[in-house]
Amino acid sequence: MHELLGFISYLVGLYTYIVVADVILTLLMQFNVVNPYQPTVRSIAQGLHAVTEPLLRPIRRILPATGGIDFSPFVLLIGCYFVQSVVIPNLQKLF
Repeated sequence: MHELLGFISYLVGLYTYIVVADVILTLLMQFNVVNPYQPTVRSIAQGLHAVTEPLLRPIRRILPATGGIDFSPFVLLIGCYFVQSVVIPNLQKLF
């Protein structure tokens, strides 16, 4: 059971990096640092959005509108860190 929880912790850490990459790429595209019409950039952005949107969409529905700033990735990252540092270690102690 410890190996499974360690693997889940690894996946949560990997997902954290994916969310950070999505946020950075989105900012780079909004500030025209990278060309969003280039096929490689567009495919990477679509792949990152496809992975992150299923968890970001419910958070965006709950959070109030804050103008042009999207705080949902930060809430998701806090949730990932909570799962990785509190939930998984307590489950390992339980088993």
